[in-house]
Amino acid sequence: MEFVVVIPARYASTRLPGKPLADICGKPMIQHVYEKAVASGASQVYVATDHQTVFDAVKKFTDNVLMTREDHQSGTERLAEVVEQLKLESDTIVVNVQGDEPLLASENVSQVAMLLADSDAPMATLSTSIDEIDDIFNPNCVKVINDADNNALYFSRSPIPYHRDAMMNDDKDKLNLADFARHIGIYAYRAGFIKDYIELPESRLELLESLEQLRVLYHGHKIKIAKALSAPQAGVDTPEDLARVIAVLGN
Repeated sequence: MEFVVVIPARYASTRLPGKPLADICGKPMIQHVYEKAVASGASQVYVATDHQTVFDAVKKFTDNVLMTREDHQSGTERLAEVVEQLKLESDTIVVNVQGDEPLLASENVSQVAMLLADSDAPMATLSTSIDEIDDIFNPNCVKVINDADNNALYFSRSPIPYHRDAMMNDDKDKLNLADFARHIGIYAYRAGFIKDYIELPESRLELLESLEQLRVLYHGHKIKIAKALSAPQAGVDTPEDLARVIAVLGN
């Protein structure tokens, strides 16, 4: 099975400006992500950026770098431009890997690609267990529930499923962590569907939750989902996150 990986790498970041170029043990962060993606067995791995400085830095370790527009409102829109630039066939499997995950598990990349290849869904993603009760209530921890056929039913920043007895009685001890799953922000798409997606009207749900994948469900399309083979490490959003990653990769 062949698949292509695209790594969006925006230069701008409120909490960590120039994030893709942050030095981690002598390499820019985006190079660590690129190398992990290559290790997944992808037929090609591309970095898509909107900034010349990032473009020039990536050129030092691969020619597979694309300059994209600055006005994209989402990662999927940037992905659609990449599909057009590369002239990918509509049935090509494209995996979108976040550019701020230098501890990316390569096996999760190949897993989500295979998950899509073995289904009739136009899109696939992964989830993982929730280990802390507080994460159930943390809006930055996106929860997901699926149906009996492992298609996503809904994604939310709120606790789902809603445990009526525990919530109404404010009794966290009644909550069973096994009832909850955290969404991992890695997606596989069929290239043709990426073009279709950006033509879909925005949904009220995605605006309320600030979760663009809800547009797919709202318009009746399936998202296949499975538990990740490897529990994902947290990405880099802050200087503290960067220091943690440096400590891990420096050992």
